[in-house]
Amino acid sequence: MGKRMFSALVGVALLAMSSSASLAQAADQRLSMAINPEPATLILGLNLQAPTQTIGGKIYEGLIVFDKALDPQPSLAESWEISADGKTYTFNLQENVKWHDGAPFSSADVAFSLGTMLPQTHPIARTTLAVIDTIETPDDDTVVITLKNPFNAFLTALAMNTAPMMPKHIYEGTDYAANPANETPIGTGPFKLKEWKKGEYILLERNSDYWQADRPHLDEILFRVIPDEAARSIALENGDVQVTSFSDIEYVDVERFRSNDNFEVTYEGYEFFSPLMWIEINHRVGPLGDKRYRQALMYALDRNFIADAIWFGSAKPATGPISSTMKYYSADVPEYPYDPAKAEQLLDEMGLTPDASGVRHRVKLLGLPYGTTFVRTGEYIKQALSKVGIEVTLESVDRGTWAQRVAAWDYELTLDFVYQLGHPAIGIHRTYSSSNIRNVLFSNTMGYSNPEVDTLFDEATVETDQARLQETYTKAQQVLVDDVPLAWLIEIKFPTIHAKTVEGLVTTAHGVNGSFADVQIAE
Repeated sequence: MGKRMFSALVGVALLAMSSSASLAQAADQRLSMAINPEPATLILGLNLQAPTQTIGGKIYEGLIVFDKALDPQPSLAESWEISADGKTYTFNLQENVKWHDGAPFSSADVAFSLGTMLPQTHPIARTTLAVIDTIETPDDDTVVITLKNPFNAFLTALAMNTAPMMPKHIYEGTDYAANPANETPIGTGPFKLKEWKKGEYILLERNSDYWQADRPHLDEILFRVIPDEAARSIALENGDVQVTSFSDIEYVDVERFRSNDNFEVTYEGYEFFSPLMWIEINHRVGPLGDKRYRQALMYALDRNFIADAIWFGSAKPATGPISSTMKYYSADVPEYPYDPAKAEQLLDEMGLTPDASGVRHRVKLLGLPYGTTFVRTGEYIKQALSKVGIEVTLESVDRGTWAQRVAAWDYELTLDFVYQLGHPAIGIHRTYSSSNIRNVLFSNTMGYSNPEVDTLFDEATVETDQARLQETYTKAQQVLVDDVPLAWLIEIKFPTIHAKTVEGLVTTAHGVNGSFADVQIAE
């Protein structure tokens, strides 16, 4: 790196850190973490974007949290019982829980959150909570929820990010999006908002009335807004931040931190999200609706190369619609080894023969604007498909335009990755179900429809026997992988990089989006 470039990067980093002079002297137990992009809001019941989840997960809580094996554990619900027919859930709430403004948390807040507010404001809860028939609150510490029919993912639907508890006394009867309280979020979590200097930092402070008397250990958490990738890397090396996560650090640089004795790199803590990356295919566009074309794409792409040479080991080849880190995953599906000759054979069968310039078909790939690694992935796809006679035109747009075009079905191919959210019924059905073909991002925007898949998903949703449930999901995976509604590429393994002095950082499947109640800085 030239001296001018290095100086410029240092300048960016120093600019991002300049806000520290305006902050009070650091508390004894202060954690500093990079955040990018800056969240639009911290109200988790109104916004599910990644930075809102990361910061909001310290302010808000759900009834349930999930361990790294994706098994439910107590949070605001101390315990629960499920009826034999799988339709009635009785939750016993933690005692002496208070909202950040001192008001008591009770079953009334649960009923309001699950029955009134979240079905109107939360993009996931709007669907998952529709299964609720009645919510009863026999006392302040008990909630009885009866479902219209069994829903084996219901506990998963009650996690912090899928159903955060919202304060009834703040939001009842208000315009949720315009409520003045949105500037000062009120949750039950171990931290509360102290200061937000737009464009620079968000500072959380310890909730001294937290219901776990010996938690949290930290006095403050400082989230520094650092938009530049190189500046985030410099800030981590210099100790200006102690934690980075998700795609904060370029994947080519991850090994450098792994070899540094001052840091730890972990891929744990993303099990609930299990991000899966694919090429989404608009089935409405010419030959893209023919499964032979989609199968040809799978054979033409070397997914091992993508994982190893582009993502530098922070990924593994995907085998189908369910990530290997998820429950109900099955490897018993059709395989698509790297085989360009097989891809050409399928294209020949379709009548897509090469023209005088060797081109069989021309297609546009809308790039995913999430950094240089995604750009390189798109460039590789263009190169690989050209070898089988598919000429790819790469389209580069900003994030807002990408989202608008995909939601409007205005694309041919596009790169995307989606979180699977702890259970196929929540994070996977939405992509392939015919009933979810909508002009909404992260729905079935590709227009795929297969009645057999719809039936299997419907059966899986209400199945209570685990063995039969696995059989149903295995069959669904087999049908989908044969159909190739989209071209699965890799399971992304996001790295969390942190100073070794930071302890207790990743304790659940929610990772850095968790509460940080157990985090402390070693002396």
